[in-house]
Amino acid sequence: MDMPSAQEAIASNKNAWDESAGLHKDTPTWTALLASVAEPDFSCLDPTITTLLQEVGVMGKDVVQLCCNNGRESLSLYGLGARSVVGVDQSRAFLEQARELAEVSPHSPEFIETDIHHLPERLQARFDIALVTIGVLGWMPDVALFMRQVASVLKPGGTLVMYETHPFLEVFDPCGANPMLPASSYFQREPVVLQEAIVYEGKDERPGPTSYWYVHTLGSVVSGAIAAQLRIAHLQEYPHCNREELYEQYEHQVAQMPLCFTLTAIKRDG
Repeated sequence: MDMPSAQEAIASNKNAWDESAGLHKDTPTWTALLASVAEPDFSCLDPTITTLLQEVGVMGKDVVQLCCNNGRESLSLYGLGARSVVGVDQSRAFLEQARELAEVSPHSPEFIETDIHHLPERLQARFDIALVTIGVLGWMPDVALFMRQVASVLKPGGTLVMYETHPFLEVFDPCGANPMLPASSYFQREPVVLQEAIVYEGKDERPGPTSYWYVHTLGSVVSGAIAAQLRIAHLQEYPHCNREELYEQYEHQVAQMPLCFTLTAIKRDG
């Protein structure tokens, strides 16, 4: 199979997310979310990223979430005291859900539909904090280019806050005959081609539009940030799982492995 260009992969991934959006609404999780976002202090952020955001200092700050999905995490930033929040995503269908949640919420985030690689000029150098959370990097064909886009929206001295799945976890297949045996190379550069619906919970094997998932080593993530004039301030790896429940089997092993990480990086002046 011929691999797509970066732009072809981005377009395919947008389509796959739009097509999968409806699957995320017909769930008890969505019903519960609609009820809970009405609370002023609503948060779906776990203790790891909550603590990190508090340490960085969200209170009174302007925050952008890049690849915000249905906006639940963007809304959670208000509970930590953010002054303003902008959520950016390329999926129109998920942003419709984000706006539906925002209508129930007492807060007023702005949601913008755009490819992360073509951010509108009005976002440039505007934010104190840029938040990137679980499941963003894998959809990016070029992690160095992504980091340059992140840096572009930060004010000088602004901070990238990232909470992501550890790329080492990508070498394992949780549904394999032996899920503890590495199934692919950590250094694989070609994307994984997916042809199934994109879901958060459980395993949904119904067919879906073709999408492309890229594995970026931790070194390439750090190097991309440095090349984008972001100074690494914090990098920590954890043995807990922050992605789909299928991956929870990798927790609590005698020989623990890194399952997720947090990173903060500060935009240099000038």
